[in-house]
Amino acid sequence: MEAVAEETTELQTRVDEAGRVVRNYTLGAMGASLVPIPMLDLAAITGIQLKMLHSLAKMYDLPFKKDLGKSLIASLVGGYIPYATTGTLASSFVKFVPFIGQGLALVSMPILAGATSYAVGKVFIQHFEAGGTFLDFDPEEVREYFAEQFKEGEKVASNLQSSGAVSSNN
Repeated sequence: MEAVAEETTELQTRVDEAGRVVRNYTLGAMGASLVPIPMLDLAAITGIQLKMLHSLAKMYDLPFKKDLGKSLIASLVGGYIPYATTGTLASSFVKFVPFIGQGLALVSMPILAGATSYAVGKVFIQHFEAGGTFLDFDPEEVREYFAEQFKEGEKVASNLQSSGAVSSNN
């Protein structure tokens, strides 16, 4: 009985730590979204998401390959384009609009970058906790869970932005 309780505590500790990793990288992605150069911001966000996957892989003792990570993120997020990444791309390109473009992007881009990063992290935590690896990850199987986590991520990112955790001065 004591071994089961210890295993449950260990599992919860790992899930809590993985959640902190996702939160930290969510903040990082939100900060990267403030890069004023269109498309450079998206490259920075993708890099942060890759680093997040690498950190999670270490926690779960899984091998990580950058190219596989990139394609899995693209497959996962790419399937959600009509809802999430179209807005992210539009937020990136709106930076080209003189004067108002930067202001609009400062409001929308951090939330979209944060929500996407949060959802990616949560999906992979769930997958790794179930014993999955990068090699058996199927983006189609987790599409609905990704959408749920994206919505939750919007709330998390909005709260982080409101609290001042992310600002253009960071």
